[in-house]
Amino acid sequence: MKRNTLNKVLLLGTVLLAFSACKTRKIVVTAPPVVKTDTMKLKKSENLALLNGKNIDFNTLSLKGKAQLSLDGNSNNVSVNIRVRKDEKIWIILTAFAGIEVGRAMITPDSLRIINKIQETYLNAPFSYIHRFTSKQVNFKLLQDVFAGNVVGAFMNENADLDLQQGLWQLRGKQGELNYQILFNTLLKASETDLNDVGAARALKVVYGEYQQVDDYLFPSSMKLNTVTTGNKIELNLSFSKIERNVEVDFPFTVPKRFKAMN
Repeated sequence: MKRNTLNKVLLLGTVLLAFSACKTRKIVVTAPPVVKTDTMKLKKSENLALLNGKNIDFNTLSLKGKAQLSLDGNSNNVSVNIRVRKDEKIWIILTAFAGIEVGRAMITPDSLRIINKIQETYLNAPFSYIHRFTSKQVNFKLLQDVFAGNVVGAFMNENADLDLQQGLWQLRGKQGELNYQILFNTLLKASETDLNDVGAARALKVVYGEYQQVDDYLFPSSMKLNTVTTGNKIELNLSFSKIERNVEVDFPFTVPKRFKAMN
């Protein structure tokens, strides 16, 4: 049981830490108060384009910060180092006290690889392994959008319901078995993203904290993720301290020969 729990912790750490960003020091941008707007006079396609235009753009990302991961009430605090090559790969290292590496992961659009340094085990699986914890509608690009603080590109279409509620945009819709809702703040950035697969009893909620200025873009300085599946409840709190955009990055990933394959 203990080993299975740690494996799940490491897996969820890799799945949920796929982000993007840009500079090294935080310049927090305060969301302005709600005011009346004339944007409802625009066509839905124009408003969707307006919201999409706030997405952060990048080729590569290098991100450092802290994470608190709670699995069914058991908390773990780690340091996080993430490197991303857009639409290709996400590389993650989790480090505990005194710089001891707990594990590392590599996520690509079609594969998931994890090294568990504590148990001296590794996992080499197709991306679909993630669907044990999330809806089948979740793919690499959706994860990348969620953790970049971007609106999920697949949801921003004419079939979705886009409305102004008390001066704030709300986007709702359904894709396959997945119900989704995105709430926006007055910066026209996502303040909350909710994904709910009722049939599979799986849900993910992402709440974004204050946004910081990163070059010409805005990126969340913190985020809180809650995921619920049958028999498991996981909470992940992230805080970013160093964010670099479009820098040279590498993705070292070697499994020691003595490590054993996970089931």
